[in-house]
Amino acid sequence: MKHIIKFLYGFLFPGAVVVALSVPISAGLLIYAFLIAGDDSPVAYVSYVVSAYSLIIVCIRVVPWIPKWSRRVQKNPFVSQYMEDIPFKMRMSLYASFAVNFLYTVVNAVTGICYHSPWFGSLAAYYICLSIMRFLLVRYAHRYGFEENLTAEWRRYRLCGVILVIMNLALAGLVILAVTLNEGFEYEGVLIYVMALYTFYITIMAVVNVVRYRKYHSPVMSAARKVSLAAALVSMLSLETAMLSQFDTGITSPYFRQIMTGSTGAGVCVIVIGMGIFMMIHSTRQLRQNKKE
Repeated sequence: MKHIIKFLYGFLFPGAVVVALSVPISAGLLIYAFLIAGDDSPVAYVSYVVSAYSLIIVCIRVVPWIPKWSRRVQKNPFVSQYMEDIPFKMRMSLYASFAVNFLYTVVNAVTGICYHSPWFGSLAAYYICLSIMRFLLVRYAHRYGFEENLTAEWRRYRLCGVILVIMNLALAGLVILAVTLNEGFEYEGVLIYVMALYTFYITIMAVVNVVRYRKYHSPVMSAARKVSLAAALVSMLSLETAMLSQFDTGITSPYFRQIMTGSTGAGVCVIVIGMGIFMMIHSTRQLRQNKKE
Protein backbone atom coordinates (compact mmCIF):
# COMPACT_ATOMS: atom_id res chain seq x y z
CA MET A 1 0.00 0.00 0.00
CA LYS A 2 2.83 2.37 0.88
CA HIS A 3 4.44 1.69 -2.51
CA ILE A 4 1.17 2.55 -4.30
CA ILE A 5 0.78 5.79 -2.35
CA LYS A 6 4.43 6.67 -3.02
CA PHE A 7 3.97 5.95 -6.74
CA LEU A 8 0.80 8.07 -6.95
CA TYR A 9 2.47 10.92 -5.09
CA GLY A 10 5.46 10.82 -7.43
CA PHE A 11 3.11 10.62 -10.42
CA LEU A 12 1.05 13.67 -9.38
CA PHE A 13 3.89 15.65 -7.81
CA PRO A 14 6.92 15.10 -10.06
CA GLY A 15 10.01 17.26 -9.94
CA ALA A 16 10.17 20.77 -11.39
CA VAL A 17 12.18 19.50 -14.38
CA VAL A 18 9.46 17.01 -15.37
CA VAL A 19 6.77 19.68 -15.02
CA ALA A 20 8.77 22.15 -17.13
CA LEU A 21 9.51 19.59 -19.85
CA SER A 22 5.92 18.31 -20.02
CA VAL A 23 4.67 21.59 -21.53
CA PRO A 24 6.88 21.70 -24.68
CA ILE A 25 6.56 17.92 -25.13
CA SER A 26 2.77 17.99 -25.05
CA ALA A 27 2.69 21.07 -27.29
CA GLY A 28 5.03 19.42 -29.79
CA LEU A 29 2.96 16.23 -29.84
CA LEU A 30 -0.25 18.18 -30.44
CA ILE A 31 1.30 20.19 -33.27
CA TYR A 32 2.68 17.03 -34.90
CA ALA A 33 -0.65 15.21 -34.48
CA PHE A 34 -2.81 17.94 -36.03
CA LEU A 35 -0.45 19.18 -38.74
CA ILE A 36 1.28 15.98 -39.85
CA ALA A 37 -0.07 12.72 -38.42
CA GLY A 38 -3.77 13.55 -38.46
CA ASP A 39 -6.56 13.61 -35.89
CA ASP A 40 -7.20 9.85 -36.02
CA SER A 41 -3.60 8.68 -35.78
CA PRO A 42 -2.21 6.88 -32.68
CA VAL A 43 0.06 9.87 -32.08
CA ALA A 44 -3.02 12.07 -31.65
CA TYR A 45 -4.39 9.86 -28.84
CA VAL A 46 -0.99 9.78 -27.16
CA SER A 47 -0.80 13.58 -27.39
CA TYR A 48 -4.23 13.87 -25.70
CA VAL A 49 -3.08 11.74 -22.77
CA VAL A 50 0.26 13.54 -22.41
CA SER A 51 -1.42 16.94 -22.66
CA ALA A 52 -3.99 16.02 -20.01
CA TYR A 53 -1.23 14.80 -17.68
CA SER A 54 0.81 17.93 -18.33
CA LEU A 55 -2.19 20.14 -17.55
CA ILE A 56 -2.82 18.28 -14.27
CA ILE A 57 0.74 18.48 -12.93
CA VAL A 58 1.16 22.11 -14.02
CA CYS A 59 -2.09 23.08 -12.25
CA ILE A 60 -1.03 21.19 -9.12
CA ARG A 61 2.25 23.13 -9.14
CA VAL A 62 0.71 26.50 -9.93
CA VAL A 63 -2.34 26.51 -7.62
CA PRO A 64 -0.39 26.81 -4.31
CA TRP A 65 1.40 29.87 -5.69
CA ILE A 66 -1.79 31.72 -6.65
CA PRO A 67 -2.58 33.26 -3.20
CA LYS A 68 1.03 34.42 -2.73
CA TRP A 69 1.27 36.02 -6.20
CA SER A 70 -2.22 37.45 -5.82
CA ARG A 71 -1.19 39.32 -2.68
CA ARG A 72 1.92 40.62 -4.42
CA VAL A 73 0.01 41.75 -7.48
CA GLN A 74 -2.63 43.52 -5.41
CA LYS A 75 0.08 45.63 -3.78
CA ASN A 76 0.64 47.29 -7.16
CA PRO A 77 -1.10 50.72 -7.12
CA PHE A 78 -2.63 50.28 -10.59
CA VAL A 79 -3.97 46.80 -9.82
CA SER A 80 -5.28 47.94 -6.45
CA GLN A 81 -7.08 50.86 -8.06
CA TYR A 82 -8.49 48.57 -10.75
CA MET A 83 -9.87 46.14 -8.17
CA GLU A 84 -11.33 48.73 -5.79
CA ASP A 85 -12.26 51.72 -7.96
CA ILE A 86 -15.33 50.59 -9.94
CA PRO A 87 -15.54 53.69 -12.22
CA PHE A 88 -11.84 53.30 -13.09
CA LYS A 89 -12.39 49.58 -13.73
CA MET A 90 -15.31 50.38 -16.03
CA ARG A 91 -13.28 52.92 -18.00
CA MET A 92 -10.45 50.42 -18.50
CA SER A 93 -12.98 47.79 -19.58
CA LEU A 94 -14.51 50.22 -22.07
CA TYR A 95 -11.11 51.10 -23.55
CA ALA A 96 -10.15 47.42 -23.91
CA SER A 97 -13.49 46.34 -25.40
CA PHE A 98 -13.46 49.25 -27.87
CA ALA A 99 -9.92 48.35 -29.01
CA VAL A 100 -10.86 44.67 -29.49
CA ASN A 101 -14.08 45.60 -31.31
CA PHE A 102 -12.27 47.99 -33.64
CA LEU A 103 -9.57 45.44 -34.46
CA TYR A 104 -12.20 42.75 -35.07
CA THR A 105 -14.12 45.13 -37.35
CA VAL A 106 -11.03 45.86 -39.44
CA VAL A 107 -10.15 42.15 -39.76
CA ASN A 108 -13.67 41.20 -40.88
CA ALA A 109 -13.93 44.15 -43.28
CA VAL A 110 -10.56 43.38 -44.92
CA THR A 111 -11.42 39.67 -45.13
CA GLY A 112 -14.81 40.45 -46.67
CA ILE A 113 -13.25 42.75 -49.29
CA CYS A 114 -10.37 40.42 -50.17
CA TYR A 115 -12.52 37.30 -50.49
CA HIS A 116 -15.72 39.04 -51.65
CA SER A 117 -17.51 37.43 -48.72
CA PRO A 118 -20.97 38.77 -47.78
CA TRP A 119 -20.70 36.75 -44.56
CA PHE A 120 -17.68 38.68 -43.29
CA GLY A 121 -19.12 41.92 -44.72
CA SER A 122 -22.28 41.54 -42.64
CA LEU A 123 -20.22 40.66 -39.57
CA ALA A 124 -18.05 43.75 -40.14
CA ALA A 125 -21.18 45.93 -40.37
CA TYR A 126 -22.42 44.51 -37.07
CA TYR A 127 -19.11 45.17 -35.31
CA ILE A 128 -18.95 48.68 -36.79
CA CYS A 129 -22.18 49.45 -34.92
CA LEU A 130 -20.75 47.92 -31.75
CA SER A 131 -17.57 49.98 -32.16
CA ILE A 132 -19.60 53.17 -32.62
CA MET A 133 -21.53 52.52 -29.42
CA ARG A 134 -18.43 51.71 -27.44
CA PHE A 135 -16.64 54.78 -28.83
CA LEU A 136 -19.53 56.99 -27.69
CA LEU A 137 -19.42 55.44 -24.22
CA VAL A 138 -15.62 55.64 -24.00
CA ARG A 139 -15.66 59.29 -25.09
CA TYR A 140 -18.31 60.19 -22.55
CA ALA A 141 -16.69 58.27 -19.68
CA HIS A 142 -13.30 59.85 -20.44
CA ARG A 143 -14.73 63.37 -20.40
CA TYR A 144 -17.35 63.25 -17.66
CA GLY A 145 -17.01 59.99 -15.71
CA PHE A 146 -20.03 58.21 -14.25
CA GLU A 147 -23.07 59.43 -12.27
CA GLU A 148 -22.11 63.09 -12.70
CA ASN A 149 -24.81 64.14 -15.19
CA LEU A 150 -27.64 61.60 -15.33
CA THR A 151 -29.54 63.51 -18.02
CA ALA A 152 -26.58 63.32 -20.40
CA GLU A 153 -26.02 59.67 -19.49
CA TRP A 154 -29.64 58.77 -20.21
CA ARG A 155 -29.29 60.37 -23.63
CA ARG A 156 -26.24 58.22 -24.37
CA TYR A 157 -28.17 55.23 -23.08
CA ARG A 158 -31.08 55.98 -25.45
CA LEU A 159 -28.71 56.52 -28.39
CA CYS A 160 -27.17 53.09 -27.73
CA GLY A 161 -30.68 51.61 -27.76
CA VAL A 162 -31.34 53.20 -31.15
CA ILE A 163 -28.07 51.82 -32.54
CA LEU A 164 -28.89 48.35 -31.16
CA VAL A 165 -32.17 48.37 -33.10
CA ILE A 166 -30.42 49.58 -36.28
CA MET A 167 -27.57 47.07 -36.03
CA ASN A 168 -30.16 44.32 -35.70
CA LEU A 169 -30.60 44.73 -39.47
CA ALA A 170 -26.98 43.68 -39.98
CA LEU A 171 -27.50 40.79 -37.56
CA ALA A 172 -30.63 39.69 -39.41
CA GLY A 173 -28.67 39.80 -42.68
CA LEU A 174 -25.99 37.64 -41.08
CA VAL A 175 -28.56 35.05 -40.01
CA ILE A 176 -30.26 35.05 -43.43
CA LEU A 177 -26.90 34.49 -45.13
CA ALA A 178 -26.02 31.66 -42.76
CA VAL A 179 -29.37 29.95 -43.37
CA THR A 180 -29.47 30.56 -47.15
CA LEU A 181 -25.87 29.55 -47.87
CA ASN A 182 -25.92 26.87 -45.16
CA GLU A 183 -22.42 27.93 -44.13
CA GLY A 184 -20.63 29.26 -41.07
CA PHE A 185 -17.26 29.79 -39.48
CA GLU A 186 -14.64 27.08 -39.62
CA TYR A 187 -11.77 26.69 -37.15
CA GLU A 188 -8.81 24.39 -37.61
CA GLY A 189 -7.88 21.71 -35.08
CA VAL A 190 -8.32 22.53 -31.40
CA LEU A 191 -8.92 26.21 -32.16
CA ILE A 192 -12.66 25.61 -32.07
CA TYR A 193 -12.37 24.46 -28.43
CA VAL A 194 -10.41 27.60 -27.57
CA MET A 195 -13.07 29.75 -29.23
CA ALA A 196 -15.80 27.82 -27.40
CA LEU A 197 -14.09 28.43 -24.06
CA TYR A 198 -13.68 32.14 -24.86
CA THR A 199 -17.27 32.49 -26.06
CA PHE A 200 -18.75 30.84 -22.98
CA TYR A 201 -16.51 32.97 -20.76
CA ILE A 202 -17.53 36.32 -22.30
CA THR A 203 -21.21 35.27 -22.34
CA ILE A 204 -21.22 34.26 -18.68
CA MET A 205 -19.29 37.40 -17.68
CA ALA A 206 -21.65 39.61 -19.72
CA VAL A 207 -24.69 38.16 -17.93
CA VAL A 208 -23.00 38.38 -14.52
CA ASN A 209 -21.95 41.99 -15.08
CA VAL A 210 -25.44 43.03 -16.19
CA VAL A 211 -26.70 41.84 -12.79
CA ARG A 212 -23.66 42.93 -10.77
CA TYR A 213 -23.66 46.57 -11.88
CA ARG A 214 -27.39 47.11 -11.41
CA LYS A 215 -26.69 48.65 -8.00
CA TYR A 216 -24.76 51.50 -9.66
CA HIS A 217 -27.03 54.27 -10.92
CA SER A 218 -25.07 55.04 -14.07
CA PRO A 219 -26.90 54.65 -17.41
CA VAL A 220 -23.58 54.70 -19.28
CA MET A 221 -22.29 51.83 -17.15
CA SER A 222 -25.52 49.92 -17.76
CA ALA A 223 -25.35 50.58 -21.51
CA ALA A 224 -21.79 49.24 -21.62
CA ARG A 225 -22.92 45.97 -20.02
CA LYS A 226 -25.80 45.57 -22.48
CA VAL A 227 -23.47 46.19 -25.43
CA SER A 228 -21.15 43.48 -24.08
CA LEU A 229 -24.11 41.12 -23.82
CA ALA A 230 -25.10 41.82 -27.45
CA ALA A 231 -21.53 41.11 -28.58
CA ALA A 232 -21.45 37.87 -26.57
CA LEU A 233 -24.72 36.67 -28.11
CA VAL A 234 -23.34 37.12 -31.63
CA SER A 235 -20.17 35.27 -30.63
CA MET A 236 -22.37 32.43 -29.40
CA LEU A 237 -24.22 32.38 -32.72
CA SER A 238 -20.92 32.31 -34.65
CA LEU A 239 -19.68 29.46 -32.43
CA GLU A 240 -22.83 27.47 -33.13
CA THR A 241 -22.36 27.76 -36.91
CA ALA A 242 -18.71 26.71 -36.51
CA MET A 243 -19.59 23.68 -34.39
CA LEU A 244 -22.33 22.60 -36.79
CA SER A 245 -19.78 22.79 -39.64
CA GLN A 246 -17.04 21.04 -37.65
CA PHE A 247 -19.06 18.15 -36.27
CA ASP A 248 -21.51 17.54 -39.11
CA THR A 249 -21.31 13.80 -39.78
CA GLY A 250 -23.94 13.79 -42.53
CA ILE A 251 -26.24 11.50 -40.52
CA THR A 252 -28.67 14.25 -39.55
CA SER A 253 -31.17 15.88 -41.90
CA PRO A 254 -29.63 18.24 -44.50
CA TYR A 255 -31.89 20.96 -43.12
CA PHE A 256 -30.78 20.43 -39.50
CA ARG A 257 -28.05 23.08 -39.65
CA GLN A 258 -30.36 25.61 -41.27
CA ILE A 259 -33.09 24.98 -38.69
CA MET A 260 -30.66 25.31 -35.76
CA THR A 261 -28.94 28.41 -37.15
CA GLY A 262 -32.25 30.04 -38.06
CA SER A 263 -33.79 29.32 -34.65
CA THR A 264 -30.78 30.55 -32.66
CA GLY A 265 -30.31 33.55 -34.95
CA ALA A 266 -33.96 34.53 -34.60
CA GLY A 267 -33.68 34.22 -30.82
CA VAL A 268 -30.57 36.41 -30.72
CA CYS A 269 -32.23 39.02 -32.98
CA VAL A 270 -35.29 39.12 -30.73
CA ILE A 271 -33.14 39.57 -27.59
CA VAL A 272 -31.01 42.33 -29.17
CA ILE A 273 -33.94 44.28 -30.59
CA GLY A 274 -35.79 43.78 -27.29
CA MET A 275 -32.85 45.29 -25.39
CA GLY A 276 -32.72 48.21 -27.81
CA ILE A 277 -36.44 48.98 -27.53
CA PHE A 278 -36.32 48.66 -23.73
CA MET A 279 -33.35 51.06 -23.57
CA MET A 280 -35.16 53.64 -25.71
CA ILE A 281 -38.43 53.47 -23.74
CA HIS A 282 -36.79 53.37 -20.31
CA SER A 283 -34.40 56.25 -21.05
CA THR A 284 -37.20 58.39 -22.51
CA ARG A 285 -39.25 57.90 -19.35
CA GLN A 286 -36.28 58.78 -17.15
CA LEU A 287 -35.53 61.91 -19.18
CA ARG A 288 -39.15 63.06 -18.86
CA GLN A 289 -39.06 62.40 -15.13
CA ASN A 290 -35.79 64.32 -14.74
CA LYS A 291 -37.25 67.21 -16.72
CA LYS A 292 -40.32 67.38 -14.45
CA GLU A 293 -38.15 67.32 -11.34
